[in-house]
Amino acid sequence: MRPFLTRFSLAFCLLFLIPSARAADPLTIFAAASLTDAMEEILAGHRRETGTTIRLSVASSSTLARQIEAGAPADIFASANDRWMDYLEERQLIAPASRVSPIRNRLVVIAAGKQEGSPSAPETVLGRLQPDQHLAVGDPDHVPAGIYARQALEALGLWAGIESRLARADNVRAALALVARGEAPLGIVYATDAAIAPHVAILATFPEDSHRPIRYPFAITAGNDSAATRDLLNRLTGEAAMTIYRKYGFVPDGAQ
Repeated sequence: MRPFLTRFSLAFCLLFLIPSARAADPLTIFAAASLTDAMEEILAGHRRETGTTIRLSVASSSTLARQIEAGAPADIFASANDRWMDYLEERQLIAPASRVSPIRNRLVVIAAGKQEGSPSAPETVLGRLQPDQHLAVGDPDHVPAGIYARQALEALGLWAGIESRLARADNVRAALALVARGEAPLGIVYATDAAIAPHVAILATFPEDSHRPIRYPFAITAGNDSAATRDLLNRLTGEAAMTIYRKYGFVPDGAQ
């Protein structure tokens, strides 16, 4: 009887240990590439305070949304535009009533090197682009920064003349890198991306009415709404996090 009882006792203990182990698994955030630095700082503070680990995966919002649709194990999605959060919401892949939009961004034209003088109008800066030169942007077919760039260029009457000269990147950080490395003379990125690049200068800022508002919606993914994910979402959107977002150039939603 003793071997049987030992095996039974072991199985009984494992039955209760397994859920505990699962509960201790790190949570995973899928975040737009432009959020990389701010998110890493927020999560570093979280680790210092709690000792817990949060996984962070960054890429273009479109790539991350499609990965979530395919079943990738993300607990929270932080998108760089409404379009890709809408995409998941329409497919019932985010938790009801968990969606919030805490921050906004601005769209700028950049070049490598230091800026001398005051920023110019986007039309003036982009007018300097030679016929054989390319403009680095996130791919306007799916990357949020590129989608906003197309909207702004169309509003300013520049899209038709520049579309064939786009250097289309997989995400906004890749577009930034093309300019920083001198592979493209000009690029369109978020103001926050330009702010973290030491060898890149902002030459112009697009009027905010030239494109849709650059909002960042955050949400818990379907099936992962728990006290732990709610606590993490609150941390990512709370006052302490807002201080960090401001540091990197994001604008809290509702602020001017």
